[in-house]
Amino acid sequence: MKPKNVVVLMGGVSSEREISLRSGNAVAKALADAGFTVSCIDVKDEKIDELNQREKEVAFIALHGYFGEDGGVQQLLELKGIPYTGSGINASKLAMDKLATKNCFVEAGLKTPDYVAVTEFQEEDEMQHEIMRLGLPVVLKPIRNGSSIGISIIKDIRNLQIGMKKAFEFGYEVLVEKYIKGRELTVGILEDKALPIIEVKPAVEFFNYDAKYKDNRTEYLIVEKTSVESGREAGNSRLKIGFLPFSLYAKAQELALCAHRVLGCRGFSRVDMLLDEKNELYLLEVNTIPGFTEKSLLPKAAKAAGISFSALCEKIVDLAFQSALVSVNETIQN
Repeated sequence: MKPKNVVVLMGGVSSEREISLRSGNAVAKALADAGFTVSCIDVKDEKIDELNQREKEVAFIALHGYFGEDGGVQQLLELKGIPYTGSGINASKLAMDKLATKNCFVEAGLKTPDYVAVTEFQEEDEMQHEIMRLGLPVVLKPIRNGSSIGISIIKDIRNLQIGMKKAFEFGYEVLVEKYIKGRELTVGILEDKALPIIEVKPAVEFFNYDAKYKDNRTEYLIVEKTSVESGREAGNSRLKIGFLPFSLYAKAQELALCAHRVLGCRGFSRVDMLLDEKNELYLLEVNTIPGFTEKSLLPKAAKAAGISFSALCEKIVDLAFQSALVSVNETIQN
């Protein structure tokens, strides 16, 4: 059985609304090209009453951030009995919460940069003490936000207050993470399999909001495998940007799969990590609803695996529908 009617949820009420609209429109076009009957809802509140008037067998969630990736819209759809794409309520909550994600990684023995959490209710001296235990530089991240909004790299303690003020605009709690200098890698997961690795090479210091969505200088390179196991053996000629040794490539893919599974993600995700100068991999986060334009990272990885954007969207809808059928059958049997 395959679904025919899909409703695409986009827009939303988070700071990532503009990106979500781009994702949703791209998905709607791709699904229509694949032969689905598609309708779209520009989500502007947390009730989505329009759902009651739409023909739908599956909801494709193209919402980012709050009430998109945090389990809120997933809970609403479950209450309405509507199958939906991507991870369930609990996995969505975990992945959206950077502190909860990091704690899960540590408990599972997966390497991630050292970190502490601070709140806006702490005294500045106490914050500084916690941060200096990590050692500068550090990265400040709002705990529940996406698209690198509100993130700062702090190299001088005198700039801490400015960075904290920026991060606290998006919540009372901030993740402080030890800065790791290295290559930025991302691994897409589809149907519990790792897709080809993509390396992100921003023209600025880190992959911030502008680098993601505005700066045309940002490079996205499909990483190729090389049989050479170290840059030293290759005379540092082959292990430049865009290449990884076979063993390290496999390790990055396996690490991404572990992160996806540890959080209980379903269907698809995108796992971000860093590779430092000693070839050590560090997990950063798992995106349960990554960008869905044809230029976004998950679609780029799928394309490298021979999966077109339209086929990717169709596969994600099919996975959601089949997962719902399994759940119904299990309920009947019980």
